[in-house]
Amino acid sequence: MNKARKTLLERLFAEHGQALVRFVARIVRSTEDAEDIAQHAYLRLQKLSDEKELDNPRAYLYQIANNLAVDQLRRGKLHMEYVSQQLPAEGETVGDDHADHQSPERVLAARQQLQSIYDAMDSLPLKCRQAFLLHRTRGLSYSEIAHEMNTSVSSVEKYILQALKVCRRRVERGH
Repeated sequence: MNKARKTLLERLFAEHGQALVRFVARIVRSTEDAEDIAQHAYLRLQKLSDEKELDNPRAYLYQIANNLAVDQLRRGKLHMEYVSQQLPAEGETVGDDHADHQSPERVLAARQQLQSIYDAMDSLPLKCRQAFLLHRTRGLSYSEIAHEMNTSVSSVEKYILQALKVCRRRVERGH
């Protein structure tokens, strides 16, 4: 990494380090997790800035941090849903016939499908992933997403359609 890029990251860290952690902590509700996410955001920004010149590095940094935080929340939610499905219901024992509907093969297939979707999300362009996650995780309408991303509704439609196509292709290829 050249000196100018290193100085840029150092300046961003000095000027926005604590503010970024507070921003992420409001999303994930954990200062410890927010610090980890902020560190990952700086690392991703460093990789991104190695590849190209950034018009607004601070905006990219916050966008990366927001995406990482949303990803963590999504993964946590999926994990909790999975765990709750695996636990026996109240009054139900592990030996009940209807509790055993998830064979190891089905669980493995579901995990592989979920990993395919994670991989697809990671491969999406930044704006595409952001629009998709805002729609799927926060339940925002296309017009709300367009307003938040400062873009047109038709762009949001294209981003989400692209994300769906990529996810579908990955899942189909994975099976």
